[in-house]
Amino acid sequence: MTTTIIILLYMAVIVAVAVISTTRKKVKEADDYLLAGRSLGPFMLAGTLAAAEIGGGSTVGVAAKAYGDWGLSAGWYVVCSGIGIFLVSFIAPYLRKAMATTIPEILERRYGTSAHLFATILSIIAGFIAGAVQIIATSTIISTITGMDLGKTIVLAGVIITIYTMLGGLVSVTATDIIHIVFITVGMAIAMPVIVKNAGGWENVKSLLPPGQLGLTKVGWKTIIGLILMYFMTFSTGQEAVQRYFAAKDMHVAKKGSFLCAIIMAVYGFIPAIIGLVALAKFPGINPNNAMATAAVNFCPPILGGVVLAAVCAATMSSASGNMIAVSTLFTNDIYKRYLKKNASGKDLVFVSKAVIVVVGAVSLAIAITNTQVIPLLVFAFTIRSAGPFASLIFGLIYKKSTVASGKLSLLFGSIAAFVWQYLGEPYGIMSVVFGSIVSTVVFFTVAIIQSSMGVPPAPSAITDEHIEKYNKEQNLNS
Repeated sequence: MTTTIIILLYMAVIVAVAVISTTRKKVKEADDYLLAGRSLGPFMLAGTLAAAEIGGGSTVGVAAKAYGDWGLSAGWYVVCSGIGIFLVSFIAPYLRKAMATTIPEILERRYGTSAHLFATILSIIAGFIAGAVQIIATSTIISTITGMDLGKTIVLAGVIITIYTMLGGLVSVTATDIIHIVFITVGMAIAMPVIVKNAGGWENVKSLLPPGQLGLTKVGWKTIIGLILMYFMTFSTGQEAVQRYFAAKDMHVAKKGSFLCAIIMAVYGFIPAIIGLVALAKFPGINPNNAMATAAVNFCPPILGGVVLAAVCAATMSSASGNMIAVSTLFTNDIYKRYLKKNASGKDLVFVSKAVIVVVGAVSLAIAITNTQVIPLLVFAFTIRSAGPFASLIFGLIYKKSTVASGKLSLLFGSIAAFVWQYLGEPYGIMSVVFGSIVSTVVFFTVAIIQSSMGVPPAPSAITDEHIEKYNKEQNLNS
C-alpha cells in the first residue's frame, strides 16, 4: 500500500510541476511550446536527453532481457545507447546551427517536398509506436504492485502522461525530466544493492542463476555492435532526441549536453540488468516484464520500493512525453503549418500542438492495449523512423556533393530494405534498422558520386547563409 501511495504521489507532483513551470514561463509562441524557447543549458539538455532516452526499454525491458536470454549482458542495451549519444555529440552542433524545428524540415531544404513528406509520415508512425511502448512499461509497474487489471493501468498511465505533456509542451517536459532523471539514476543506484542484499547477497543470487547468465558478452559482440549502430542511427534521426538539440542554447551547449548525457547512461547501464537477475534467481517462471517490479516489491523496504518503482515510472513517463511532443511538433510544423494553414499564428500553432498531443495519447493507448511487448516494439519504431532517413540526413549535413536524387533514393531504398529485412526475420542476426541504414548509405554515396561525375549540381545546402545569420542574431540577442 505504501509503495502504491508513493507512486501516485509522484505522479501528482509531476502534474503539479508541469503546471507551475508553465505558469512561470509563459508559453505564447510555438518555439516556446515545442523548443522551450531554444534556451536549454548543458545540464538541462543532458538531463532531458537522458530522461527521454532512458525509458521503458532501458528499465523494464533490460530487466526482462536479463531475466531471459541475455542475462547480465542486457546492460549493454543502455551502455550502447550512451555510446550512441556520444557519437551523436559530433553531429549535434550542425543540428543546432540548422535553426530547424524538425528532421523533415532539414531534409526538405536539401531534397524537396517529397522527401519531406515521406520522412514526416515515417516519423509520426514511429512516434505513435514508441509512445505506446512507454505507456506499456509504466502500466506494467502499476499493475504489478496494485493488482489492477493491465488494461485499466494502461488507461490510467496514458491519461496522466498526456495531461502533463499537453499542459506546457517542452517547457514542462524539461522541468519534469530533471526530476525524472534524478529519481531514475539516484533512486535505482541506491535500491540495487539493497535488493541484492535482501535477496540473500550476491553469492546466493549467483548460485541460483542458470549457467552462463553472468556472461558480459552472452548477447554476442554482433548484437553489441549492432546496438551501438542502431542507437547512433536512431538518436541522430529521432525527433524526440534531435528536438532537444534544437532546443539547446547554442552549438556548444548541444555538444556538451550530449557528452554529459552519454556519461549518465553509461554509468546507469547495468543496474536494471542486475535487478532482473535477482528476480530470475528468486522468482523463476514469472512474466519477464514483471521482473523489475517483483524484485523491488519483495526485496525493498516499502518506502524505498516506492522510490524505485516511481523511478521506473519516471523513466517511462519521460520517454512517453518526449515521443508525444515529437509527434506534435512534426504534425504542427510539417503538416498543419506547411499544408493546411500556412499563415497560422503562434497562438494557433500552440492550440493545434496541444490538440495533437491528446490525439497521440489516444492512439498510443490503443496500440498499447493490443501489444504489450517492450523492446521488440521499440526497436521496430526505431527501424521505421531511422533506416531510410539516416544517410540523407547525416551525410546531407556534412557532404557537400550530395544530390537531390541521392537523398530521395537513399530515403526510399533504405526504408524498403529495412522492412524487407524485418519480414525475412533479420537474417544473420543483423538488425533491420542497421541493414536499412547501411543500404541507405550505399545508395546515397553511389548515386551522389555517379551524378557528381556526370556534372549534376549538388543539392541546396541544409544550412544556408540565412540560417547562419538567424543563428548569429539569436546568439547576439541572448548575450
